[in-house]
Amino acid sequence: MHRFFVPPSWIQDNQVTLSGSQAFQIERVLRMRPGDIIMVLDNSGWEIETELTEVSPRLVKGQVRHRRLSAGEPRTKISLYQSVPRSKRFELVLQKGTELGIVEFVPMVSERCIISDLEDVEKRRDRWESIIQEAAEQSHRGRKPAVRRATFFPQACEQARQTNGLSLLLWPVEDRRSLREVTSQPPPGRTRSWPPFTINLFIGPEGGFTNGEVALARRYGLLPVTLGPRILRTETAGLVATAALLYELGDLE
Repeated sequence: MHRFFVPPSWIQDNQVTLSGSQAFQIERVLRMRPGDIIMVLDNSGWEIETELTEVSPRLVKGQVRHRRLSAGEPRTKISLYQSVPRSKRFELVLQKGTELGIVEFVPMVSERCIISDLEDVEKRRDRWESIIQEAAEQSHRGRKPAVRRATFFPQACEQARQTNGLSLLLWPVEDRRSLREVTSQPPPGRTRSWPPFTINLFIGPEGGFTNGEVALARRYGLLPVTLGPRILRTETAGLVATAALLYELGDLE
């Protein structure tokens, strides 16, 4: 069943109206006709099964048949604080991270990032939103992940601390604490809030985090962890860690 994220205002009582590129896709690309069924999503976590009643390239109308909560959202809410790589690599992170179940992306500028200007990072936001919407529809998500405004590493650490979630920083130099150890037993002081509901995952740039950044992260309560002996690319590390976290915490069952 084809799925479409739409603004909530397009759903009034039991009537759904789609226009613009989505109407064009339904009529011209998918060749759908009255009586066909689509799934409409208003980014609230609900799926709205809709029967088409009118179809044209500019306007599509439908009647709501059924509403249900989406089963595609993980219990564990992972926010990915990604040091910004080259544009194509970041787009891969957004696409695959959305498919996996990440709920929030925070583009982050750390010391070894190739891009150092926050405004340069923000220039491709419209493209990011398009990638995320397509990936969320394809992977049966009930909500589109948010993309926060780009920020510098110290501000990102403070932002993560304010969530009161479990904040992890991937660091290949770390030899005392693995990602699996962190998920198998609660860190000191977190017994009552285990398993974690919110996880903030920090990924370094191509050259990794500096020692100074790791020291700063520790002061903000972030836990450096390792994924093991292999060194992964910046666009790969966050995806692998996300999949491992969701598996260990039962969100891939």
